[in-house]
Amino acid sequence: MSGRPAVAVTGMGVRCAAGATPAALWESLITRRPAISPHAFDDEGTVVGPASVMTGFDPTGYLSPKEVRRADRSAQLAVCAAMDAVEDAGGLQVPPGRRAVITGTAYGGLVSQENGIGHPDVLYVPRLMNNAGAYWVGARLGITGPSLTVSTACAAGTHAVGEAMQMIRSGCADVVVAGGHESPLTPTTALAFGRSGAMATDFDESGAASRPFDAARHGFVLAEGAGFLVIERLDLARARGARIHATLTGYGRNSDAHHLTAPHPDGEGARACMEQALADAGTTARAVTHVDAHGTGTELNDLAEARAIAALFGPGAVPVTAPKSVIGHALGAAGALEAVITVLSVREGLAPPTASLTQLDPRCDIDVVTTEPRKISNGPVISNSFAFGGHNACVVFDSSHD
Repeated sequence: MSGRPAVAVTGMGVRCAAGATPAALWESLITRRPAISPHAFDDEGTVVGPASVMTGFDPTGYLSPKEVRRADRSAQLAVCAAMDAVEDAGGLQVPPGRRAVITGTAYGGLVSQENGIGHPDVLYVPRLMNNAGAYWVGARLGITGPSLTVSTACAAGTHAVGEAMQMIRSGCADVVVAGGHESPLTPTTALAFGRSGAMATDFDESGAASRPFDAARHGFVLAEGAGFLVIERLDLARARGARIHATLTGYGRNSDAHHLTAPHPDGEGARACMEQALADAGTTARAVTHVDAHGTGTELNDLAEARAIAALFGPGAVPVTAPKSVIGHALGAAGALEAVITVLSVREGLAPPTASLTQLDPRCDIDVVTTEPRKISNGPVISNSFAFGGHNACVVFDSSHD
């Protein structure tokens, strides 16, 4: 632990249906206002289901009209969220070569890919490639240091944030713009997830379609969005008088090696990943004040994660929140959006409630926050992402210790 530079979060930016700013997103969470509605995934309206869609999105002022034509919607969301995060941080106050960018995405330019099948234009490849978001963010922000993209399904955004911390600790960057982006609302994607049984395809009340840990859950709700953090050395941030939202103290990543899409039923990999993150942060499960759960609303994920949390922290021993009840599941962007939410929880001292949970699954022996936000004390907060492929990632945030 000694000798490693401490790492601060100095900037945040988001784009999602629940809010185009961290403040708006936080308000949606605190008031349990799901950003979920019926959505026609195809022009004919033959593929319809609950989704979390960012309506009215406009990248004007962030990208020129020519750049918009060259960038998939997913990358456009990334640029807007990343540039907002940098503005929130007061700029990137280090030389370009000491700056880095890490993005996470599951699918890259999925809208462009689906629209171009059978008749690709000259920009087809650069629009759909997974690392396009990293290019656009790096180019707009003058980043000439490392530029990486992580694609580990629904853990990609959390992996990006954790790897950013490791990059600073290793000394190869002083500030990293890190996050995730995804725009997967295409008919093929909806049909594929719907037929797999993982996605909620029908619900009497669309706003309540995403119900993590609820006995009546029907699966996850597909969402689009982007979330980015500016992560920098704590000493440099303090030296320039930056506002420090939180510190990033721990990171765990492992794999289940169990099944292509299903988590280990006992949550062994998830528990080990949380333990690794807490050990990296130099803290213990007993000190944790809040858990931001992956909480997809699928039976296999909910049960495995609940078992892991109960085994590590004790049954009902720590307050748990599932933000996907409000924001839906943005796949590779999910962990990054929830990293922003976790930073806000640390900063505000509140665990936001889980929306739409009316009857806790009795097999989930955890304390899920419902109805009202819950005050939490200063201390470490952990955010979980457990993905298809058995990819697990957890990050730990704490107060700035000023």
